[in-house]
Amino acid sequence: MKDTVAVKAGNSNNQLEMEVRDLQRTIVELRSELEKSNLITADAVQTARRDTAQEIAMLKETIGELRNELERAHILREQEVQRAVSSSQDEIGQLKRHISELRTQLENLMAEKSAAVQAVHSTYSGEIQQLREMSARLRDELEGARAAKESAVQKERMQTADEIAQLRETIQSMRQVMEQLKS
Repeated sequence: MKDTVAVKAGNSNNQLEMEVRDLQRTIVELRSELEKSNLITADAVQTARRDTAQEIAMLKETIGELRNELERAHILREQEVQRAVSSSQDEIGQLKRHISELRTQLENLMAEKSAAVQAVHSTYSGEIQQLREMSARLRDELEGARAAKESAVQKERMQTADEIAQLRETIQSMRQVMEQLKS
């Protein structure tokens, strides 16, 4: 009879030891999975930041190029206006006897130039407005993408925290079971 009780107690201890080893292996595996998940999340965040930085750099470069193009167009327009004014003044100096005729021509020329300047100004104003709208739209898209990525990272953190809490509860309940089995 004593031998039977001793054998049962030995078997019970062996089962507990096996359960403890299984739980320890499970804990190690879960830790490994958690570390992998953290690395994947960190990589995703870093990739998102790199992509965002690249997109910002491209947008800045585009804006710079457009600004340069606008400045070149303005300079060309100024040069054209200067050439036209200079040409008109030379013509007036050479043709003093036809002053009344030249006045009429000059007024017409100035009106055309003013209309051309206005047309160019209107064109560039429209382009500037379009660029501002595009910039605002791109900014909104970028902020939306950031928010989505931050939300995904936050969600992953919450899930990981929930898993850890569940694992701790499981470990605690298993410890209680082990303590009950010991006593």
